[in-house]
Amino acid sequence: MAKSDTCPLCGKPPKAEHQPFCSRGCKDRDLLNWLGEGYRVPGPPAHENPLDSQAEPPL
Repeated sequence: MAKSDTCPLCGKPPKAEHQPFCSRGCKDRDLLNWLGEGYRVPGPPAHENPLDSQAEPPL
């Protein structure tokens, strides 16, 4: 993997304490993208949990 010369989010030069990002803000924004599914790949809907379909219907 090649070392980046710029922050992957804003393009500024990276700082050693936040590699490969330039600041704590960009580092946190990247984490929020992962947690909020901002980096998801388009595709068909996931199948339902097979255990859910075996549950008895509510009365």
